[in-house]
Amino acid sequence: MKVNVYSKEGKVTEDIELPAIFNEEFRPDLIKRAVISAQTARVQPWGNDPMAGKRTSAESWGSGRGAAMVPRIKNGSKTAFIPLAVGGRQAHPTRAQKNHHEKINIKERRFAIRSAIAATSDKELVENRGHNIDNVEQFPIVVEDDICSVKKTKETREIFKSLGVFEDITRSKSGKKIRAGRGKTRGRKYKNVKGPLLVVGEDKGISLGARNHSGVDVVTVENLNAELLAPGTHPGRLTIFTKSAIEKLGGLFQ
Repeated sequence: MKVNVYSKEGKVTEDIELPAIFNEEFRPDLIKRAVISAQTARVQPWGNDPMAGKRTSAESWGSGRGAAMVPRIKNGSKTAFIPLAVGGRQAHPTRAQKNHHEKINIKERRFAIRSAIAATSDKELVENRGHNIDNVEQFPIVVEDDICSVKKTKETREIFKSLGVFEDITRSKSGKKIRAGRGKTRGRKYKNVKGPLLVVGEDKGISLGARNHSGVDVVTVENLNAELLAPGTHPGRLTIFTKSAIEKLGGLFQ
């Protein structure tokens, strides 16, 4: 399949043949597994002190006193150590030894990445993710390599407008919402909407120019992963490839 290559001004300069990776089978089940594996790999082990609530010399009075045989503190009748006591241990405490990482085979992970890359060329999948694609002419979007050296936010704004993706960036900026539940107090108060993904062959400063745009991520083609291509396990992210990134894709993730 051939696609057009656009300049920074949004004009067609040439056309190129997409590599075979864009014809990969669509496997949303594998993509979801790969994303969850990447997310759980970042979970930091945490748990309670194994001795919490147990640092006491409390002992039971034994039977024959007409009282419950629970551990009680010395020289008193207050209970201790047991879960129902004030300051006692937890019944089923969280343990730091638990491994939260859900592993995935290497071949499955590579298959998931190939499938997620192929999903970026499907207009229906991109639209179903909620992206604003009214002004986008083709999927995926391919641009010339000179975009890699743009370092100014003002310049990248004009490039995104010429490529027809700036409306999607505006959508991601207005879609920021406060999270429901306890997560608000645990360092993840806001839920952010993802915008376009920019895949480059070499980062010569474009990450500096694009980082101020809401929802935009920049990644070199060698560092592509399923989570970037399918945020929240939902494939079909609006993706912009540079020409060199397309050429390198043919030999990656095999």
